[in-house]
Amino acid sequence: MISLIKQLFGSKTDLEMILKNGAVILDVRTKNEYDAGHIQHSRHVPLDIIRQQLNQLKKLNKPIITVCRSGSRSAIAKSLLQNAGIEAYNGGSWITFKNKYGIK
Repeated sequence: MISLIKQLFGSKTDLEMILKNGAVILDVRTKNEYDAGHIQHSRHVPLDIIRQQLNQLKKLNKPIITVCRSGSRSAIAKSLLQNAGIEAYNGGSWITFKNKYGIK
């Protein structure tokens, strides 16, 4: 029953704790978007080439928090990563994520 409720309404994931424990922030926006501003020390892999980078991302052996402009592309990226067996979370908008967790 609890898993059904989580599927219907989602569950709160403690992204701050995941981040503090060494998660990688993966920005999946285009190069131009990333170059215009991004979270310091984030990795940049545009969504359109993420499938080609799955093996490299697996080798990181860390949880990945995906971000983009609005949260749509990061949700797709999260699903692709999870389907490849990578622990992944959708961080949503990079700017909102950055401000919420006080990162540069």
